[in-house]
Amino acid sequence: MSTQWVRYQQGDQQGFGKLEDQTIHCHSGDMFGESQPTGEALPLQEVTLLAPCQPSKIVAMWNNFHELAEAQNLTPPEFPFYFIKPKSCVSHHGAEIIHPEGYDGRLIYEGELGVVIGKTCKNVSREKAADYVLGYTCVNDVTAIHLLFKYEAFPQWTRAKSFDGFGVIGPCITELDNPDSLVIRTLVNGEERQNYPVADMFFSPLDLVSLISGDMTLEPGDVIACGTSLGVKTMKPNTSVDVVIDGVGTLTNHYQMDS
Repeated sequence: MSTQWVRYQQGDQQGFGKLEDQTIHCHSGDMFGESQPTGEALPLQEVTLLAPCQPSKIVAMWNNFHELAEAQNLTPPEFPFYFIKPKSCVSHHGAEIIHPEGYDGRLIYEGELGVVIGKTCKNVSREKAADYVLGYTCVNDVTAIHLLFKYEAFPQWTRAKSFDGFGVIGPCITELDNPDSLVIRTLVNGEERQNYPVADMFFSPLDLVSLISGDMTLEPGDVIACGTSLGVKTMKPNTSVDVVIDGVGTLTNHYQMDS
């Protein structure tokens, strides 16, 4: 069984550990460095799961799937097209997605696979990229879609995707040898809206680690959101969204219109 790491809060205490059979086996030290089991075990239902890492940034892809590009008549990318979501937007499994004040447009969900960087990564070759990955997680790249192209002079990628709570990741980081056989599904109120394979990517998860590390230094805990495919739609108020990646986890959040 793959190792799954979680961060949690119990009362005013935060910690991390390995998740096994609905029990967290607590660790001390550093998830991204040296850690040791403390011997304490906590039932999952007695804690609140936090985002499984605290990224300095989320590097998120656009136009990374063949099927979506064909459906939207997009030109295949020669290199990864990405934008940055700041750490202030990060949210966690079970958190409410709140509609931003002052924005009266639609919000959309985007179910994605996230790559969690395990150690400082710069100019890494494709062959060695896996050595710099701690594991994989689920991502909901929430977007205020009406802002994106509202102003012809300057597309609002950062603003549309960076409101507080718009970078939902979790519930865990799952260690995997090879993510290429994974399938991402998104369910809205239990109804499947997205179902697409990692194998359809223009740039695989490990391709992205290598190529992006050529542009910028990736720090431990940073997340690469690998992009989404067909099936993205509006989130209606008071709905639940599940991003399901078998072998990785299920990320569940509820969207409400008012704070």
